[in-house]
Amino acid sequence: MNITNDVIYIGVDDKDIDLFEGQYPVPNGVSYNSYLILDEKIAVMDTVDSRATDKWLKNLEEVLGEKTPDYLIISHMEPDHSSGIELLADKYPNMQLVGNAKTFGMMKQFTGKEYEGRTYEVKEGDTLSLGKHELTFVMAPMVHWPEVMVSYESTEKILFSADGFGKFGALDADEEWIDEARRYYINIVGKYGAPVQTLLKKAAGLDIEIICPLHGPVLNENLGYYIGLYDTWSKYLSEEKGIVIACASVHGNTMEAAKKLKEKLDATNNRAVLYDLSRDDMSRIVADAFKFDSLILCSPTYDGGLFPACESFINLLKAKTYQNRKVGFIENGSWAPMAGKLMKSAFEGMKSIEIIDPVMTIKSSLSSDSESQMDELIKNIVG
Repeated sequence: MNITNDVIYIGVDDKDIDLFEGQYPVPNGVSYNSYLILDEKIAVMDTVDSRATDKWLKNLEEVLGEKTPDYLIISHMEPDHSSGIELLADKYPNMQLVGNAKTFGMMKQFTGKEYEGRTYEVKEGDTLSLGKHELTFVMAPMVHWPEVMVSYESTEKILFSADGFGKFGALDADEEWIDEARRYYINIVGKYGAPVQTLLKKAAGLDIEIICPLHGPVLNENLGYYIGLYDTWSKYLSEEKGIVIACASVHGNTMEAAKKLKEKLDATNNRAVLYDLSRDDMSRIVADAFKFDSLILCSPTYDGGLFPACESFINLLKAKTYQNRKVGFIENGSWAPMAGKLMKSAFEGMKSIEIIDPVMTIKSSLSSDSESQMDELIKNIVG
């Protein structure tokens, strides 16, 4: 697949993988993107995961023919992008490995090799001429590993964006970009909003017409839309008004209350989505918690504490630096209810969270008294 006349896509779709990074369901697979720049000097832009190196190498050889690459540009040392380094270095012994100081430290950790005499170390703003194409290297530490860098090719105005602007899903997946891109960003990169903001500021000074990420489709139109979303996500701002109802339930009574809550919110024309914390994909719940501006968390008291699925969800939100949201709570307890107090305490420790009172308490099952609390909670959270 040609990105331009001289920039060729040589990546691979993986449709057999079930969990990305051992935890995120990817029903439509994932792509491992790699690119080739053909010029007086030839540059390979990253390798792929070990699951796909055979197909990737075949793609590379078909484009190269009798030619050999001069450089391998290493944007990111995470194994889904670096597992082909040894294979390529062995096949092309005159090829230089291009990265920064942190790249080569990690490379030794993964491969046990230093490739003495074959490394080409770059730093912020350094350039590499391939002929009519020139790469400028921009450091992007903690987006989302410390060694990450992106490359800007000035002739074609291409940003090779590493994991930035990536998404789950094979390239031929019939789906909108935004939902799987959001789920990818929030769950993998989301903790590192400040470094993403730093990179966006650097990118604002570049004339970009094409973005080539390491996962997902090449972006070559309406770039302001994609960059705007990354700006919103990395500032931890909501995309739209709406309420995520995230519920854990032991015997079904807490879930019945959550369903009643959604029914009441729907009747007032407030957007609400309901998730079962024990059954639904946690990465999707987390992504929607960042998409919308409000969250109502529902949990029974369990062994004197929170139900495990609820506790796990809170820990994930905290790890992803959840902030700038309104949060309300529904607790259930047949005796000595504690869930509300524990949930409230957890969110009080997060940045810019508006706690919505009252904490609604159910004693075993929904009653007229607890339903009146629900009505007050709704009134307070929708404003």
